Amino acid sequence: MIDPRALIDPQAELDSDVTVGPYSIIGPGVQIAAGTWVGPHVVIKGPTRIGRNNRIYQFASLGEDPQDKKYRGELTSLEIGDGNEIREYCTMGRGTEGGGGVTRVGDDNWLMAYTHIAHDCQVGSHTVFANGASLAGHVVVEDYAILGGFAGVHQFCAIGAYSFIAGGSIVFKDVPPFVMVAGNTATANGLNREGLKRHGFSQDTLNLLRQAYKIIYRQNLTVKTALEALAPLSLECPEVAQLIVFLQNAKRGIVR
Repeated sequence: MIDPRALIDPQAELDSDVTVGPYSIIGPGVQIAAGTWVGPHVVIKGPTRIGRNNRIYQFASLGEDPQDKKYRGELTSLEIGDGNEIREYCTMGRGTEGGGGVTRVGDDNWLMAYTHIAHDCQVGSHTVFANGASLAGHVVVEDYAILGGFAGVHQFCAIGAYSFIAGGSIVFKDVPPFVMVAGNTATANGLNREGLKRHGFSQDTLNLLRQAYKIIYRQNLTVKTALEALAPLSLECPEVAQLIVFLQNAKRGIVR
């Protein structure tokens, strides 16, 4: 399962069911669980822990030193869950001491070619990153979010669950759950209705989320006032309650 032309450090820990292609380099402190396939010409630097049944394609670079001028060689790590598709030329840096020390990627994510996940990012599960989508440092991406091709997210932003970022968009503020955004300076562009339908959200839930969207974006309210107006809807709809929690925790303000 290990091509003889691959270079595996003796201090790396690979399950016997791991496949590694030719000319890949796996360094000390790397742990890879059963069923993961590593293609040719992949470089993985530790400390990095990779779960089960991932597919990592050629020329990906995982666990390299973070691209942060404050990094001084401290011991930090990258953690990748199970069932991820990591395509050609994807890059993921380890964390930094100032950001908690760990970059994390969850399960069943689809990361297309040339995507970049910077130091200290926390990516959930079931996300899609189209070609060239990039996260700056300390970004949080919640479950089922979709980033279009060449979308870019500024450092410390949060991307809510089931949100959709259009291709080529640049995000400077937090994107609430269930919302579509687009633009060079991304602005809200409606509820992600088609995406929510595909994930089985009921029509009743969609109607309540649409009401919540109008409260946030169509009534010229401050976030504080919008939170007060959203409270009654949250009693009927847990997804609105999820929106409220996100807005309460927004650090950079939300896209408008």
